[in-house]
Amino acid sequence: MLARLASDEDVPGLAREMIGVLASQLNGLDIKLKALEARLMTWHRQDQTSQCLATIPGIGPIGGVSFALKSLPSRKRGYRTPKPFARAGVLPPGSASHRARTRPPGDRSSAGSGDEDLRRLLVIGATAVIRAAKPGRTAPWLMGLLARKPKKVAAVALANKMARIVWAMMVSGETYRRPAQA
Repeated sequence: MLARLASDEDVPGLAREMIGVLASQLNGLDIKLKALEARLMTWHRQDQTSQCLATIPGIGPIGGVSFALKSLPSRKRGYRTPKPFARAGVLPPGSASHRARTRPPGDRSSAGSGDEDLRRLLVIGATAVIRAAKPGRTAPWLMGLLARKPKKVAAVALANKMARIVWAMMVSGETYRRPAQA
């Protein structure tokens, strides 16, 4: 599209020149992103933890790599249960409780010290799982939650559950096993 605009004679010369510069920058950025993605996938294929975590629905290779890299300090701390891991590393305490609604907008002081990038990845992954949810293929608890709650609330609840699954898998080293249907 930009290349077409840069060569269009109806566009003024200075605008064509600026569009051409932007197009070349975008092309260079695209090349760099593809190279980074190739390196990320190479690292993912070599890292056991990343491969293990990528088996969780909604996580995938990018989430697996992110958790494998960012959770190294968390693994050294040695959380004994998944709840502190979910609070400290991913979801802030009280994010899904009634207290979250009583805070003034923009006040994140009581939101906790969760990692925003991992939280964003989890919620995006949970949203993708919810978008693909179909009766019979999706866990009954999630279908029940979607029937009772708005999709965004269900996505945060699923993200919290995914964080706990990540912790359990990092501790046990097992791959994800889809729960049996009720």
